[in-house]
Amino acid sequence: MFIAVTPYKDLDVDDLEHYIEIAEEIDLLLLRVPMTHDDLCWALDYLLANGFSQTKLMIHSDMTILEKYDLNFIHFREDDVQAFEFKKLHPHISVSMSTHSVESVKRAREWSLDFVFFGHVFESRSKYGLKPRSYKEIKDAVSIDIPVYAIGGIDTHSIKSLPHGFEGVCAISFFRDRSSREIQLLREEWLAYV
Repeated sequence: MFIAVTPYKDLDVDDLEHYIEIAEEIDLLLLRVPMTHDDLCWALDYLLANGFSQTKLMIHSDMTILEKYDLNFIHFREDDVQAFEFKKLHPHISVSMSTHSVESVKRAREWSLDFVFFGHVFESRSKYGLKPRSYKEIKDAVSIDIPVYAIGGIDTHSIKSLPHGFEGVCAISFFRDRSSREIQLLREEWLAYV
């Protein structure tokens, strides 16, 4: 599974047009933005009006937006208690969480979350200067009985060095900056990986 994550900024028409253009090549789009409620609704309305599938939309921690748009996916920051409480009350909604430690992955599993992002697995622009997770941390994380998605520094070159065990990949820069054809090449590399 390929999950595109928006950069943390107010999205404009150019951003939205890009995600519409690559929609066939990604499985989910996580909207993780500092936009106001009204501006986020505008962005969602724009995506939907221009053919982006509602089933591919994931919202970051905004339960009001999730319900208003009848979305199936919501994502939370690491160890956000709201995620655990929300999953308990809404078992039919896919609830995921960002994780940066094996302990957080275990907690997500204990609370029956559906999957986690784990990273950053490679050096990344969004985590500049921070050391990526170690090989041991990665192997320990993917050994836990919950789907784990790699995030951080994913591209057509780094994916060849990705330790085995991930269910998919997430990326901010790669999916924001690349064409559909380049994403297809990443999928070819991913299929060789799995």
